[in-house]
Amino acid sequence: MSTRRGREQLGLFGGAGAADLEALPADPELVELASALPSGVRFGTSSWTFPGWQGLVYRRRYPSQAAFMRESLAEYARHPLLRTVGIDRSFYGPIPAAELAVYASMLPPGFRACMKVWERITTRVFPQHPRYGAAAGTANPDFLSPELFREHVADPVAAAFMDFIGPLILEIPPSRAPVDAVAWETALVRFLEAAPAELQYAVEVRDPALLTPGYFPILREHGATHVFNFWSRMPDIGQQLALPHSMPGPFVVARLMLPPGVTYEDARQRFAPFDKVVAPQPAMRADVIDLIERAVERGFEVYVVVNNKAEGSSPLTVRALAELLRSARETPPGCGRGPAH
Repeated sequence: MSTRRGREQLGLFGGAGAADLEALPADPELVELASALPSGVRFGTSSWTFPGWQGLVYRRRYPSQAAFMRESLAEYARHPLLRTVGIDRSFYGPIPAAELAVYASMLPPGFRACMKVWERITTRVFPQHPRYGAAAGTANPDFLSPELFREHVADPVAAAFMDFIGPLILEIPPSRAPVDAVAWETALVRFLEAAPAELQYAVEVRDPALLTPGYFPILREHGATHVFNFWSRMPDIGQQLALPHSMPGPFVVARLMLPPGVTYEDARQRFAPFDKVVAPQPAMRADVIDLIERAVERGFEVYVVVNNKAEGSSPLTVRALAELLRSARETPPGCGRGPAH
C-alpha cells in the first residue's frame, strides 16, 4: 500500500472553499485498483464524517468542522473505491426530504447509498435505556409498520433521493425478549407485501433466533435480501452464508461492524481516530471475498459497508478487501479458490 498519501495530504481545516475539490486529482493507484473490480461490487463506509480520514479519503481544506460535516460527502463520493455509503443517522430519526435533497446534490450519477430505516419501525422491543423513556423495555406497537414506513421513509426518499437510493437497511436490534417465530415472520411478510416495490429492502437481524425457518424464503419471495453482518453477537459471515438459501438475491448486502466479544465503546476508544487498521480480521476478510465471488457468479449486485469498529479504519479495510478481491480474480481456476455452494 502506498505511503505517498501521507506526504501529499492537505490540512483538513482552515483552507479554501469547495473549489479545492475540482483541483484534487484521484490517486492513480486507487483508480487502477477500482478498475480491476467487478462493476457490480460497491464498497463503502458506515457514515463518512471522520476527520481522522484526512489523507485516506479527504484532502480538501475545509474552512471549519461545521463545513466538513456539511460538505464532505461530495469529496467522499469522488473516492475511486467508494461507490456506496451507509446513511446511519436515519436509524435515530427520519431524514426530511429537504435534507435528502442536499445529500443528492453532492452525489455523482450512479452512486447508491444504503440508508437505515428509522428504529421506531425496526425495533421489536425498546431497549432498557433512558432515551426511550416510558417505552423502555416494552414491545413496540409500530414494529415493521408499513404505514409509518411509507410516511416517514419511503415518501421522503421518493420525493428527493430516488436517483441515489440503494438498499434500505431494516436493522432489527437484539432483545432479551423471546422470539415468537410466527409473529416475526407474519410481521415481515406484512411489511414486505405493503412496502413500495420500487425500493430495495435488506433485513439485518442482530439476534440469531430471528434466523427462523421461514426467514430466507420470505425474503426470496418478496425480492428482499439478508444483510450478512459481522457483528459481535451474530454468527460470522461464513456461518451465515452456509445457511440454506441465505443468498436470495437479486442483490447482496454485507455490513462489517464489530468483532466478536468487543463492545462498541471499547472499539471506539481503542481505534479512534480511525486512521489505521488496529486489529485486522483475516477470517472476516476471507468470508467477505467468498461472499462477493459467489454473488458475482450469480450476477447479483453487491454492497459492502464497513464500520471503523470492524478493524480500526473503514477506508483502509475497504482498500484491503479490494486488493484481496483483485488478487482472487487474478488467480487461475483451481489454484486456491474453493467451490461455490
